[in-house]
Amino acid sequence: MENFKNSTVYQIYIKSFKDTSGNGFGDIRGITEKLDYLKELGVDYVWITPFFKSPQRDNGYDVSDYTAVDSMFGTMEDVEELIAQAESRGIGCMFDMVFNHTSTEHEWFQRALRGEPEYMDYYIFRDGEPDAPPTNWQSKFGGPAWEYVPHLKKWYLHLFDVTQADLNWENSQVREELKQVIRFWKDKGVKGFRFDVVNLISKPELFEDDDRGDGRRFYTDGPHVHEYLKELVRDTGIGEMVTVGEMSSTSLENCIRYTRPEEHEFSMCFNFHHLKVDYKDGNKWEPKEPDHEELKRLLMQWQEGMQAEQGWNAMFWCNHDQPRAVSRFGDDKKYWKESAKMLATSIHLLRGTPYIFQGEELGMTNAGFKDISEYRDVESINYYEIMQSEGKTRKEALDILAARSRDNGRTPMQWDGSRYAGFSQGEPWIGIPENHSYINAQAEAADSGSILNYYKRLIALRKEYKVISEGEIEFIYREHPQVLAYRRSCQGQELVVLANMKAAAVDLGEKPELEGYRQLIGNYAGAECEQTLEQLKPYECRVYIRTL
Repeated sequence: MENFKNSTVYQIYIKSFKDTSGNGFGDIRGITEKLDYLKELGVDYVWITPFFKSPQRDNGYDVSDYTAVDSMFGTMEDVEELIAQAESRGIGCMFDMVFNHTSTEHEWFQRALRGEPEYMDYYIFRDGEPDAPPTNWQSKFGGPAWEYVPHLKKWYLHLFDVTQADLNWENSQVREELKQVIRFWKDKGVKGFRFDVVNLISKPELFEDDDRGDGRRFYTDGPHVHEYLKELVRDTGIGEMVTVGEMSSTSLENCIRYTRPEEHEFSMCFNFHHLKVDYKDGNKWEPKEPDHEELKRLLMQWQEGMQAEQGWNAMFWCNHDQPRAVSRFGDDKKYWKESAKMLATSIHLLRGTPYIFQGEELGMTNAGFKDISEYRDVESINYYEIMQSEGKTRKEALDILAARSRDNGRTPMQWDGSRYAGFSQGEPWIGIPENHSYINAQAEAADSGSILNYYKRLIALRKEYKVISEGEIEFIYREHPQVLAYRRSCQGQELVVLANMKAAAVDLGEKPELEGYRQLIGNYAGAECEQTLEQLKPYECRVYIRTL
């Protein structure tokens, strides 16, 4: 088994990372071009979002051919070169497998539409009348989760966009097809896999209406999901590789099963509970101020629960589906640098494998778009209309998008302060925040106190100190409303992390016990280890270590 515990994974949203052709879209050669940057950063794996053939209705998460490279991103030769060049630098490539659904342009679905029984059974079709869908389930992108096909007189299930038809995992032939996809990329030298919304693959035996409306309680962590994942891992040999499952609306109990070594499923998994603490009544499109006490409670619950049962978390704030963390949980203006460093420290030193989303290591912020024409994300555009139909004004809907849209995480990587941020020679597919003039890799590499150089130090510490990668965790100041604090311990080493999650200075109350500790890292310049530490500055974080 690869040692994923002392590793750091870097997520690349390929469309926005680096464009080498000048067409405004990131490409595979762009990743290869920036491998030296990634090596210097210190990361061990790069998770690359889908570059497979796709109509791009959902930015590549609607795959029409799992083993073909979309020409907008390059060629198979480009991918092979990337894998080889990454490996030569000690970096493994982790590819993104979208196995819950395919694009409706996939050959399998096209053959299903032609009425071929074998391929109709690759998907979830149900008989019905045009005005009576099989259930009242709602798509995660808005609107019904069923689409009617008149000439077949059947409905098909799509939990996401109407062009993303859910696969029928009950069909053993579907499972064999997907195993072949894994084997294909494994043979190319891929070192790991990330599985998109993989806990949704097992649907109920009986489809019925949901009194809560959306249907997710019937298919989330479904009846055969663990059985299917064990089979996938067993038959492809990926149990010896680094694997991560994206788990939508999951439970702690299931994530323990997904990641506990003796279950032989995944190395680790993503859950999103901690990223819903600024949702009003659980609704992403009804923002509120982050509930820091709830954030603490969830982090403690998952850290302690996974530790008790030997499960393993993938730790993260950002990805291609989330707003930028510094704009969301920090302060992207007055305390931009301090809050970005605090967020990095608090997550990288928890028990689990940390993930960095491209630009997070620079403190990249939300996009600041002012008009719907600036957005590209299908979910955002759909909900802009839905919110107005529900009574919100245009301005209210735009303000919510500015805080919530997935496009906040999809603006081009800010390499330098030039017109197009060093991302492309041509106009990018989506706009670039104005602050790229000073938030960029070139400027931060030259600044010893930058967010970028702070990330390099955090990544290096994980390799240097086993207590970070493998230590047990115990939370301290558990009841404090704005301080996240914990102790890590492993083989005679102890680490203490203190993080103020808010923009106000805070008293710790009872003094922390720091005798024999030295300060390892902190986000305020010149801060010394104080044996009488009683207060943390706005967004301040400090890390102390001792050897017993």
